[in-house]
Amino acid sequence: MPPFLKYSYIMAEKNIKLIEAFPPVSTEEWEAKIQADLKGKDYEKTLVWRTIEGFNVRPYYRQEDLEKVKYLDNVPGEFPFSRGAKTKGNDWFIRQDLKVGDLEATNKKALDVLQRGVTSLGFIVEGRNKLTISDLEVLLKDICLEAVELNLVCCSNNIENARALAQFISKKYGKENNIKASVNIGPVGAMTRNGAYDADVMPEIKSLVEETAPLKGFSAIGVNGKIFRDAGSSIAQEMAFALAAGTEYLTQLTEAGLDAKTVAPKIKFNLGVGTNYFMEIAKLRAIRFLWARIVEAFMPECSTEECDCAAIMNIHCENTIWNKTVYDPYVNMLRTQTEAMSAALGGTDSMTIIPFNSVYEESTPFSERIARNQQILLKEESHFDKVSDPAAGSYYIETLTDSIATSAWNLFVEVQDKGGYIKAFKAGFLQKTIKETSDKLDKGIERRRDSLLGINQFPNFTEYMEKELDAEVFKRHQCKADNAIAEPLTTYRGAQAFEVLRSTTDAYALKNKRPFVFMLPVGKLNMRKARAQFAANFFAVAGFEVKEGKGYDTVEEGVADAKKHGADIVVMCSSDDEYATFAPEAFKQLDNEIFVVAGNPDSKDELEKEGIKNFIHVRSNLLEELKAYQRQSIK
Repeated sequence: MPPFLKYSYIMAEKNIKLIEAFPPVSTEEWEAKIQADLKGKDYEKTLVWRTIEGFNVRPYYRQEDLEKVKYLDNVPGEFPFSRGAKTKGNDWFIRQDLKVGDLEATNKKALDVLQRGVTSLGFIVEGRNKLTISDLEVLLKDICLEAVELNLVCCSNNIENARALAQFISKKYGKENNIKASVNIGPVGAMTRNGAYDADVMPEIKSLVEETAPLKGFSAIGVNGKIFRDAGSSIAQEMAFALAAGTEYLTQLTEAGLDAKTVAPKIKFNLGVGTNYFMEIAKLRAIRFLWARIVEAFMPECSTEECDCAAIMNIHCENTIWNKTVYDPYVNMLRTQTEAMSAALGGTDSMTIIPFNSVYEESTPFSERIARNQQILLKEESHFDKVSDPAAGSYYIETLTDSIATSAWNLFVEVQDKGGYIKAFKAGFLQKTIKETSDKLDKGIERRRDSLLGINQFPNFTEYMEKELDAEVFKRHQCKADNAIAEPLTTYRGAQAFEVLRSTTDAYALKNKRPFVFMLPVGKLNMRKARAQFAANFFAVAGFEVKEGKGYDTVEEGVADAKKHGADIVVMCSSDDEYATFAPEAFKQLDNEIFVVAGNPDSKDELEKEGIKNFIHVRSNLLEELKAYQRQSIK
C-alpha cells in the first residue's frame, strides 16, 4: 500500500479529521521560518514587490490580512458589486470586431463568425459619414439581436449612427426591449485621442440618452480606458482616469437635467487588459466597486433596487497593444490567453481577443479563428463561465483588490480636485502622469528588469524579417487635431524601440553580411558557459548572428578560431578573476574586431587602462549598448 494511502487508512480507522492532524501555524512562526531561509538577506528587498502603482505586495497573505477589507460580506449581485453583478455563473459575450466596408460582404462575414462561437459583434465604421436604417437592414440581415450583443465602433462623435441603430432596434423589436447594444459616443474620449473637445455634442448626447431610455440594454456613451494602457499607463491610472471620464459624463448630464439612474446605465467602459495576471483580476473587481460608489454619490432618484441597477458597471475588455510584438509573434497568443483569463475571472461582461498578428498586418482567417477559440476554450473546457466571482476568497486577490482600489481612488480624487477630467487633461495632468509611468516601463524594458519574451529576452536566433513592414508599425502614434486644446495621448508598443533596432539589422543583412558575434569561452567551465549563453542572448536581441566557440584551453586558440569564422565582434566569456589575465592577452591579438568582455569584473579599471572599453552585464542598458554596437558593425 502506498504510504499516503496507508496514512489515510490509519487516520480513518482512528476517526481523526485530516485538518486536525495539521496544527495551526501562526504568522510569527511563518515569518521566523522565512527569515531563517533568507540567511541574512533583506526581507523587504528580497520578497516584497513594489508595484508601479506605488503599493507593496507581500509574498503571502493570510485571513487576518482581510480584516481591514470592508466589502467582503457582499455576495455577487449585491451593491457595491466588487463581486460582480452576475448571480448565476460568470458568462460573458465573445466579441469579434469587423471593419465595415461593403455592407453585404460584412454581413456575410458576421453571419459566418456567429456560426463559429461569437456572441457579440463589433462593427468598426470607418470612412462612412452616416449609417442609415436602410444600411443597417443590409448590415444586420438575418442576425437575431435577441441572441447577440451588437456594438457600433465609430471614429467620431457620430450621433446619427447611434440614433439610426436605436431606431432600427425599436422598429424591429419594439420601443421597450432588452436588446444588448452599444455605440461609443464620447467627446471626452475623442479629446483624449486628438486633443480637441467638442462641447456642442453634449446636448445631442443628452437627447440621445433621453430617446434611448426605454431601451434598457442600449449603451450610448463609451468610456475608453484602454487608450491609457496603450499609452503606457499603470493599471491604477487606467482605472482612475476611466472613472474620471465616466464621472464627467454623469456630472454634465445630471447638471443638464437628467437623473443619474438614466445616465449611468447608458455608459459602457472599454478597458485594456495586460499580462499582470492577478492585478488585472483585481482591477475589474475594484473598478466595479468604485464606480458603484461614484454613482451612489449622484443619488439616483429611485428605489434601492433600481439604484443598485444603475450602479452596475458595464465592462468590455480588450487586450492592450502595449505588450504585443512583431518579432516572435506567436508569443502574442500566450499573452492574449493569460489576459483573457484575467478578464474572465475578474468578471468582464464582454471580451475581444485581438488576433496575434494584428499589430503588424491585417488579421487572417487563421489568426481570427485562434482568437475566437481562445475564449471558447475558457468556457467549454476550463468552465470559467460557471462560477460567479471565481476569485472570491483568495487572500492575495482580495488584498490586491483593496490595494488597487485605494491607489486608483486617490488618483481619481486628485483629478476631481483639479476640476474634473476635461480641466485636468487640458492642464496636461493626465498626460504627464502617464508619461512618467511609461518612461519607467521603457527603462525597465531597456535594462531587462521587465521582460518582453522574444524581444529583450530569449529572442529567436533564427528569426529574420522576410518582408518589409509598413513603417507605421514601428512608430508612436499621436493624432492631434487642428483645433486641439490639449496635447493628446501618444500610443505605442513597448517593444517598438527594440523592433526598430532588429529590423535595421535585418534590412542591412538583405544586401550585406549580417554582423557576426563570436563567443570566446575560455577558463573555468561553469562561468564561461553561463556567460557565453548570456552574451549570445544579449547580441541576438539586435538580430546579430551569434556563435559560441567550442571552449578553449588557451586564448590563442580561441582568437584564431574567431578570426577563422570572420567575427565582427568577439566576446570573451570567462570568470572575473581570470579576466585580468585573459582579456588583455586576447585584446592584443585581435585586429579590427570589436572586443567585448562579458561581465563587470573587479579588474575593470585595469582592463580599461589596457584599452578595453566594452563590457556587457546584467546592469547594462541593453537598448543603448546594442545601438552602439550596431553603429560600429553596420557600415
